[in-house]
Amino acid sequence: MGSNEATKAIAAQQKALLGSLPFEDETDFDAADRGFLGTLDDPKIRDAAGEVVWDASTYDFLAGDAPDTVNPSLWRQSKLVAKHGLFEVVPGLYQARGLDLSVMTFVEGDTGVIVIDPLISKETAAAAMGLYRRHRGDRPITAVIHTHSHIDHFGGVQGIVDEADVTAGRVEIIVPEGMVEHAVAENVYAGTAMGRRAGYMYGAALARGPKGAVGAGLGQTTSTGEATLIPPTREITTTGETHTVDGLEIVFQMAPGTEAPSEMHFFFPRYRALCMAENATHTLHNLLTLRGAVVRDPHVWSRYLTEAIERFGDDAEVVFTSHHWPTWGNTEIRRFLGLQRDLYGYLHDQTLRMLNQGQTGAEIAEDIQLPPVLENAWHARGYYGSVSHNVKAIYQRYMGWFDGNPARLWPHPPKAQATRYVEALGGIDRVLELARTAFDEGDFRWAATLLDHAVFVEPDNAAVREQYADTLEQLGYGAENGTWRNFFLSGATELRSGNFGTPTVTNAPAIVAQLTPEQLFDAVAITVDGPRAWDLDLAFDVTLSDLARSFHVTLRNGVLVYVEKEPTGDDPHLTLSKQRLIRLAAGDRESDGIEATGGLDVIDQLLGVLSPGDPAFEIVVP
Repeated sequence: MGSNEATKAIAAQQKALLGSLPFEDETDFDAADRGFLGTLDDPKIRDAAGEVVWDASTYDFLAGDAPDTVNPSLWRQSKLVAKHGLFEVVPGLYQARGLDLSVMTFVEGDTGVIVIDPLISKETAAAAMGLYRRHRGDRPITAVIHTHSHIDHFGGVQGIVDEADVTAGRVEIIVPEGMVEHAVAENVYAGTAMGRRAGYMYGAALARGPKGAVGAGLGQTTSTGEATLIPPTREITTTGETHTVDGLEIVFQMAPGTEAPSEMHFFFPRYRALCMAENATHTLHNLLTLRGAVVRDPHVWSRYLTEAIERFGDDAEVVFTSHHWPTWGNTEIRRFLGLQRDLYGYLHDQTLRMLNQGQTGAEIAEDIQLPPVLENAWHARGYYGSVSHNVKAIYQRYMGWFDGNPARLWPHPPKAQATRYVEALGGIDRVLELARTAFDEGDFRWAATLLDHAVFVEPDNAAVREQYADTLEQLGYGAENGTWRNFFLSGATELRSGNFGTPTVTNAPAIVAQLTPEQLFDAVAITVDGPRAWDLDLAFDVTLSDLARSFHVTLRNGVLVYVEKEPTGDDPHLTLSKQRLIRLAAGDRESDGIEATGGLDVIDQLLGVLSPGDPAFEIVVP
C-alpha cells in the first residue's frame, strides 16, 4: 500500500484530466448495470482448504469521486469493472461478471446451457455456475467453449465439468485450432518469468485501496485458485464453419494471431448475439503484455474486426466479450466495432509511417497522437494496453530491439552501466540530490531513471531505496493504465518490504499434464544449464507406455535433442508413462513406475545439470 499522499504535481495532473475527457457521459454505467439479477451472498470464494481465492468485496472502496492518489479515468474504469454478479444480456444469454479477471457467459440451448470461458480457477468457475443456477435453474452443461488460449478462459473448466462426462460424450469442449498447444506452451516454456512479472502486472502483493491496487483495467485482478484444463472434443479450423450445439446454431470466425495466437469469434443467430472473444473490449488492449509474450499483430487484429463487421454486422443486436459489459443495438455495435478496428489499425499504420521516417519506438510513443474520436472514446482508452507500450511493441515486431543507432548496439548491461553513470554524475549522493530535485519538480520519470542507476550500484542504500519507492509511488498514482499503476506500486513495495516472489502459479499440474511428449522434452531442454553440460555426451531411449511412442534423446554441447524413433538396444532404455516422465523431469527419481535397461546413470547425469527457473528473481534491484 502506498504510504504517501499525491504530490501537488500529480494532483494537478488529475484535475487537468477531469477537464479533458467526457466524464459526464455515463452510458457505460447504464450498460454495466443492465440486466443485473443478483450476486453471491458471500463475496469471498474459497478453495477446499478454506483459503480465499477471490473476494469481490475488497473493491467496495471504489465509490464516489477519485482521490488524488488514483488517475480519475482509471478510477472510473475500475468502478465499472468491479461490478459483480449475474446479468441477463438478452433472455436466454447471461454473464457472471466481477468474479475473476474474465467474464463467464451462459447460453441456453434446447436442453441445457453452453458455458463460454470458465474463468481462471475451478473455485471461481464453480461459484459463477452456482450463481447462474440459483437464478436460472439446474440446467445441465452441454458444451464449454474456450474463445482462446489464455488461462483466464479455460482454467476453471474442471470446477464445472467432470472430465468423465467429456470422455463419455455428454459434454463438448469446443476450442479454436491450436488452443491447447498454445495454452500449455505459454504457461510452461516462459511460465516462471511470466508468472513473476504477472505478480507485478496484476498487483498481486498490493493491498486494495486508493493508495494500492484499484484494478488492472481489463479485470480487477486474477483469482488464486486451482487452474485446470480438459482436452477439447472439437477444434474449429475454418471461418464460416457452422455447428449446431444443443439446438443452437453457432457460426464461427477464426481470428488467430490477434489478442492470442489461437482465438475465434462466433455468432448465435437465435439470440442475434456476437461473441468477440477478447478482441473488442472496453479498453485498448495489449499488443505486448507487460508480463511478457510474443508481440501481437495489430494489422491482422484490425482486419479480423473488419471481417466480423462485414460478416455479422447486419444481424447482430448484441456484442459480448470475455471481459467487461456488452454493447446493444445494431447501430451502436457497428460504431463500437468500427472504432475498435480503427484503433488498432491507426496504431499499426502510423507507427509504420513514423518508423519509415526514421523515428525510433520510444520517439514514436512520445509523438503519436490519436484522432479526437478515438481519444475521447472511453472504450479506446489505455487501461490495460497503452498507446506508449503498444507503439513500442509494433516497432519491436517489425524492427526488433535495436533502433539502428550504433552506440546502442552493444551497451553495457544495467549494473555495469549504472556504475559508470553514477561515477560520471559525481557519486551516489549527487545522484540522489539530482533525483530529489527532479521529484520536487514533478519530473518523476527522470527521477526514476536516476534512482534506477543508483539502486543498481548500491542496492542496500536506504536513502536511495526510500526515494526510489516514493518516486515509483507517484508514477503509480498518476497512471491511467491499470497495469502500469500495478508495476510502479509493486516496485515501490519491493523496495520497501523486499521481494514478494510469484504469488500465483500458472503452470498448474492439470495444465502440465496436457504437455505433449515433444513439449515436455522442450520444457526440459530449456532448463539445461549449458556451461555445466558442455562436456556431457548422453544418449538414451524413452518409451511412453501409455502412448506407444518412443524417442531417442541426446545431450551434447549443452543441447537436448529428441527424435521419435524405435529403440535400437544400443543405449539405456526407459519405459514409463507420460505422467511418470513428468514426475521424473521434476526430479522424482525414486518412486515406482519406471522400467529401465542399461542403468539410470544417464538420467542422474541429466538431472544433475538441470537448472529450473527462479520464481523470485529480482526486478527492481540487481
